[in-house]
Amino acid sequence: MTISRRRFIQSSALLSAGALASPYFFTRSAKAADDVEVGVLFSLTGGLSIIEKSLADATLMAIDEINAAGGVLDGRMIKPIVEDGASDPKTYNEKASKLVIRDKVPTVFGSYTSASRKAVLPVFEKRNNLYFYPTYYEGFECSKNVVYTGAVPNQQLSNFIPWIIKNLGKKKFFIVGSNYIYPREMAKVCKILIEQNGAEWVADEYLELGHSEWGAMVKKIKDSGCDVVLSNVVGDSVVAFYREYKNQGLSHATMPICATVTSEIEIAAMGAEFAVGSFTSFPYFQAIDTDVNKAFVERYRKYVNDPKAVTHHALESSYFQVFLFKQALEAAGDATPTAIRDAVGGQEFDAPNGHVKIEPENLHTYLTPRIAEWQADGQGKIIDDYGAPIKPLPYVAYGETDDNLFCTVDGLDTSKL
Repeated sequence: MTISRRRFIQSSALLSAGALASPYFFTRSAKAADDVEVGVLFSLTGGLSIIEKSLADATLMAIDEINAAGGVLDGRMIKPIVEDGASDPKTYNEKASKLVIRDKVPTVFGSYTSASRKAVLPVFEKRNNLYFYPTYYEGFECSKNVVYTGAVPNQQLSNFIPWIIKNLGKKKFFIVGSNYIYPREMAKVCKILIEQNGAEWVADEYLELGHSEWGAMVKKIKDSGCDVVLSNVVGDSVVAFYREYKNQGLSHATMPICATVTSEIEIAAMGAEFAVGSFTSFPYFQAIDTDVNKAFVERYRKYVNDPKAVTHHALESSYFQVFLFKQALEAAGDATPTAIRDAVGGQEFDAPNGHVKIEPENLHTYLTPRIAEWQADGQGKIIDDYGAPIKPLPYVAYGETDDNLFCTVDGLDTSKL
């Protein structure tokens, strides 16, 4: 029987009485045979809710499916406590503290932006709790308290930049992004890869997250002499950017936007006509032509009661990471953060994007790089596919390789940076 989000939220409010006693040490208690509470922390309001509502939906859908199949361990149900990050890092920190300290959940699923992840990270490291982060990100982070299930630069840029130069014949990049840590750090990686592959970047510009007036920036692009735009623009700003790009007469056929963020959900919000001929690099696209993915898309549409709802990379990661959590919890046999973390390394799952695996050393995820060109129907036509998952290298821009990891179970080896 499917359990609705309303029932999840109502039920979670009733579960605090038997919560575990200490935010630092989780012990078995009289509540051991009851439900396993988890935090679900995404922006349900504000500018980032255009994306993050769907991540919350995918998380709750996975919990629904696990519970409908019998739950975890000895038939215990997973019960989510849902909180709203409100598109604000400070709010994220406050809500994370509430979930970890007051609600005493052993794990939280949450965040879309690196700004929100950085805001909650001290909470999880200080309290030795566990955070599952589903979004592609800039790398350059090594934490024993985060499981990273989205792409890192070697799974999103190491394939993309050389492909743009070789297959599109583009040599002059205009890098543009939203003004916070993810776009700025991704730009650093882009510059290294652009130069390594014999091209150049002519500009590196930013507008505030949520900015909607893109006229002046698009004119800068127009006048810059670039022949391709590398976009790290995030949230509802993506919609305003692409619309203004076309309104000023720029064409993806001659000067395409190649994005690290633009997904099916932004395309649906802006209208497909504004993105046709542009490109994005992700491990997951709704267009992946497998029975597993097609069934996933249909289940998601049914879950949100929208026959036209779209799936995308961060949504798909939000979904499959809950199953990795379930497997780690059952392997550990104990619903404590430390036990789950110790068991999650090496966990594997056949996700809608393909086979995934948590690298035991750095708690990042093996994923398959892909590139898609956006079509008139709002879907990405996959035009480049590695065909198999590759090892996550969060420090690839700084020389990390498959056989020389900077981030390991022993921590970050700073001497290698």
